[in-house]
Amino acid sequence: MQIREHLGSGKPAIILYPSGAVITFDDLEARANRLAHFFRQHGLHEGDVVAILMENNEHMHAIMWAARRAGLYYVPINTHLTAAEAAYIIDNSGASAIIGSAALRKTCEGLEAELPNGLPSLLMIADDDLDGWLRYPECVADQPDTPIDDEIEGDLLQYSSGTTGRPKGIKRELPHVPPSEAPGLMSMLVSVWMDSESIYLSPAPLYHTAPSVWSMSVQAAGIPTVVMEKFDAEGCLDAIQKYRVTHGQFVPAMFTRMLKLPHSVRDSYDVSSLKRVIHAAAPCPVEIKKQMIDWWGPIVDEYYASSEAHGSTLISAEEWLAHPGSVGKPMTGAVHILDEDGNELPPGQAGEIYFEGGHTFEYLNDPEKTAKSRDRHGWTTVGDIGYLDEEGYLYLTDRRHHMIISGGVNIYPQEAENMLITHPKVLDAAVFGIPDDEMGQSVKGVVQTVDPADATNEFADELLGWLRDRLAHYKCPRSISFEQQLPRTDTGKLYKHELIAKYS
Repeated sequence: MQIREHLGSGKPAIILYPSGAVITFDDLEARANRLAHFFRQHGLHEGDVVAILMENNEHMHAIMWAARRAGLYYVPINTHLTAAEAAYIIDNSGASAIIGSAALRKTCEGLEAELPNGLPSLLMIADDDLDGWLRYPECVADQPDTPIDDEIEGDLLQYSSGTTGRPKGIKRELPHVPPSEAPGLMSMLVSVWMDSESIYLSPAPLYHTAPSVWSMSVQAAGIPTVVMEKFDAEGCLDAIQKYRVTHGQFVPAMFTRMLKLPHSVRDSYDVSSLKRVIHAAAPCPVEIKKQMIDWWGPIVDEYYASSEAHGSTLISAEEWLAHPGSVGKPMTGAVHILDEDGNELPPGQAGEIYFEGGHTFEYLNDPEKTAKSRDRHGWTTVGDIGYLDEEGYLYLTDRRHHMIISGGVNIYPQEAENMLITHPKVLDAAVFGIPDDEMGQSVKGVVQTVDPADATNEFADELLGWLRDRLAHYKCPRSISFEQQLPRTDTGKLYKHELIAKYS
């Protein structure tokens, strides 16, 4: 992955929204090179780890590019974590350096007390002063803006969102080649999907896998990236209109929030510049996607993948209209659906999804979890459940650990969640199992309403009746409660264990 062939034009590499700050390709190149030299000067070499504690800002991409060129693993840390939670990742990854920002100052200040082996030797904080930390980018100002002599490709070391426990580091073997010889994970898709006149929108936090990988792949192709400093439904439409965005990568929760805007607001923005968008990270309810295609046209593509990058599928909007609900066919390798005994299941039967022929990975410092992700053939899984149709299209059912067993019946709550979210008064929904003396587990629903005034017992009863008219009763919650905000990650994944603990 490289950006150098796009230098000298003054073309924007990054445009921050809503601040409007612009970083050109020339500037991005210089910033990355200066930091790469600084890493070398401070003894960081291939295989070392840099932890990044930053919001979406002007520095994030330069830091990731510098790490890649210096052969380092870089670990973007969720900005919502406490100092103790961030310290766990820093310690678990064996980070040799931390780069924080003014916005995350409090988290940075709290790290030392939470790290059993103390802070790494190299500490930097962007646009702020903190005792014992170097001020970035001033601390690298005297470094050369030319490439380091020993460039070698690094990689993202991503930690899972930790929705069922402590996050796990997902580590791949470094390629041990110069950056010019290392193809990016998304480079082929970007080259087919976009061209030199494209403008890409990145609306999600860069500490997540897809936004960081997609935006860097887009920059490697010389395409400007509009980075939303924080997602906002109306702001997203404004950014599309203002910068004539042609492409973007979204998550279904963003679609839902845009669709719940008043029609007068939605219709006031011109989104006709859009050529293709793609979504992933969480299952998209069929009705939500149909509404997006009705609004934006048949340009809403979808892929299914994971932070482990062990396999992926792709489906175009046109294919999806013929196979609604599918996440497509594998881009590489093959998909296998296995039962609990490891036997392959026929089309139409749900089981655990395994990929053959994908990238290898390991869960850092967790050989047991790594071993459990493989079967006897060497196929890999991340615990998702789904099935194939007769044409080989994959459909997701749910996560294995989300399954509810009530009276001996397996219930996948995603179906009820998808239905609830289509109700015009519902902004978000979670369905999960809680202990039940008679049935083992019973089905519980928690809803976030568009208008807080609708969070009433009367509406709960109305919603239960509405749902039972549309789904088999055993799949429906026995009761519905309301929350002002569901504990959902920025990429749309629910922290269901928080809700289970509260309502059990």
